Amino acid sequence: MRFVRADDPLGMAAVLRRGWRPDPATVARVAAILADVESRGDRAILEYSQRFDAPEYRLTQLRVPIPMPMVARGALQEEVAAAIERARERIVDFHRRQRSDDIAYRCDDGTEYAFLREPLGAVAVYAPRRSAALPSSVLMGALPAKIAGVRRTIVLTPPQRDGRVHPAVLFAASLCEVDELYAVGGAQAIAAAAFGTESIAAVDKIVGPGNSYVTEAKRQVFGMVGIDGLAGPSEVLVVADAAASSELVVAELLAQAEHDVEARVAVISDSFELLESCAQLLQALDVSRLPRGATIAAAIERGGFFIEARSKGEIAATIAAFAPEHLSLQVAEPEFYLAHLRCVGAVFVGAATPVACGDYLAGTNHVLPTSGSARFASGLSLADFTRSYSVVRNSSERMQGDAAAIAAFASFEGLDAHAQSARLRMKP
Repeated sequence: MRFVRADDPLGMAAVLRRGWRPDPATVARVAAILADVESRGDRAILEYSQRFDAPEYRLTQLRVPIPMPMVARGALQEEVAAAIERARERIVDFHRRQRSDDIAYRCDDGTEYAFLREPLGAVAVYAPRRSAALPSSVLMGALPAKIAGVRRTIVLTPPQRDGRVHPAVLFAASLCEVDELYAVGGAQAIAAAAFGTESIAAVDKIVGPGNSYVTEAKRQVFGMVGIDGLAGPSEVLVVADAAASSELVVAELLAQAEHDVEARVAVISDSFELLESCAQLLQALDVSRLPRGATIAAAIERGGFFIEARSKGEIAATIAAFAPEHLSLQVAEPEFYLAHLRCVGAVFVGAATPVACGDYLAGTNHVLPTSGSARFASGLSLADFTRSYSVVRNSSERMQGDAAAIAAFASFEGLDAHAQSARLRMKP
């Protein structure tokens, strides 16, 4: 990990990451897969699944029957099943509170307005599979969709080596009352959801994180379908004061670094002693002995930073510039930073709130904007699964009063037919 000063533009340029920038080879490969699946449908899915996931994969394994919750639960260790159930309860509770009422009102002249929301018709939730199954991704995507009232919610997840779906994913899908589950992953899964195949009907929107191929596939099908965003490598910015525990700070860095060699992890403090303590602790720790040691070592070498700041104001400005996916506030007085937050995916306040609680049990969503996109994007929420529209019903009085102004406005912009449509409603 490197030391940089918050007031050093050259040093901070290495810290700040902006946007999704796939390499040309990935763009071309994904484009070819999308075109192939759009053209050949299930046959292409079969071939890609055999090539990338399960050599003996059969099309009969594509659509996965979803068992009853108690049946699926029996295949899991009790502590894992109980954790999934607790996560479901918390996610449902938090996301139900995001419901908002429609707006309708009537003006004094009798004109009526409404702003209405409707659930999407069909949504695909992508649940990646890395070295282990990720049932948390099913919960984070499918539960908000169901709460929002989406009429058809499907889950796409890469098959295991034997072509099957892990029991934990089956259990999560069952608890979420998912409508359809498919054992297919990668860019081919995104293509199937966007274009449809013989077995998978197309959806209106695709949500959920994935690897670079999945993310690039989502980018390329956007416009054909909606997407939640373009998820880059995981990232965390820890704000720590002199009283913070260096052990807990380093733990947060390691937790995100184990996601990906391209992960970005940083701690910022106005206490150089705290930064030095964290550096010494990290140096003394043999990360190679950790289960994902090679990934952690590469991540902290490529994208790890100790940022020295002169003041709380400089720290707040750095948070805004970083626009982190995860912000950990390990300070005695977090209220200052909470009052100045502008660009952040999710915030975890205090030593008792590790980022991992948001990944699993807090109930907040862990599908968050990365690579600086928190400047303009938000984490997954109920709003992602609805669309809104406006309604206006003019009174005769309103139209008579507005007709001439509408006509003048439209004529100025060179749209004479617009102007005439207003003039026709003017009483002689």
